[in-house]
Formats: sequence, structure tokens, C-alpha cells
Amino acid sequence: MNPRKILAVMLVTTSLLGCTHSSSESVNLPLAGTHRNAGQVGRVTLTDVNSQTNLNVYITGVPTGSLLPPRIFTFINKGSCQQPGATAYALNDQVNTRSDAGTKGWSFYRTAPVPLATLLAGGYSIVLRSAPSDGDTDIFCGDIAAPTRN
Repeated sequence: MNPRKILAVMLVTTSLLGCTHSSSESVNLPLAGTHRNAGQVGRVTLTDVNSQTNLNVYITGVPTGSLLPPRIFTFINKGSCQQPGATAYALNDQVNTRSDAGTKGWSFYRTAPVPLATLLAGGYSIVLRSAPSDGDTDIFCGDIAAPTRN
């Protein structure tokens, strides 16, 4: 088995085990490609850690013609994807991504200076934007919502 695939499986397994055996709350959210990035999808795992929220993001692609590896700008906005509001948190100290060769996607990690409970309680969305050199366009969006309990 490819060493990268083994590492990816180990990371996913560790992540899942960490979520089930940890006191830190985690929420998985889907990200949808915008009209500029139609057909692409992604996901983000939000994890509460020490009054901050860690974001582990995976996306399947970026618009055709984007420079690779893509530089992705990440924002937490007030409002929803359908009714966006002002930027609440710009998470752009770093904008680099890493290739996930096993799935032909891209992943990256960011930290928001706000507890997850605040984000889950208050009508926020996550917006991923292409670099200025690639059009400075919103390419993914996902509404932050508390998971539904059955």
C-alpha cells in the first residue's frame, strides 16, 4: 500500500478515535462548490480546543486555470451562504494547501480565535476564496450548524 494512503488512513482513524474518546467537541460540515467552482465539494471538521476552533478542511478541487498548489483564503462570516454577512474572522495567516494524492484533492488546517460553541450558536458560515491571482472569488461555502441529534 502507498505510504501516503497509509498515512491518510491513520490520520482519519486517529481523528475518528479522538472524536469518540475526547472531551473536545467536533462537528463535521459539508462545503459546497459555488457557481464558480461547480461540481466540487469539500468538508470541514471543526474541533473545540482551548477556547479556539480548529478547522481541518478537505476540498476536491479548484476552478480550472487556478495555479497549483492552490492558495486558499479562509473566512468565517456572519450569516449563511444564501444570505452572507460581514467577515467575522479572517483566517489567512497562512494560505497554503497540501495535495492529497490518494484522492486528488487538497487539504489544509486553520485555527479560529473563537470557541466552537459560539460558532454553533450564532449563524455563521465558512467561505473559502481563491487567491487574488486566481480571481479572488468565493469557491466553497458551508453553513455552520449544530449537528442534529437523533
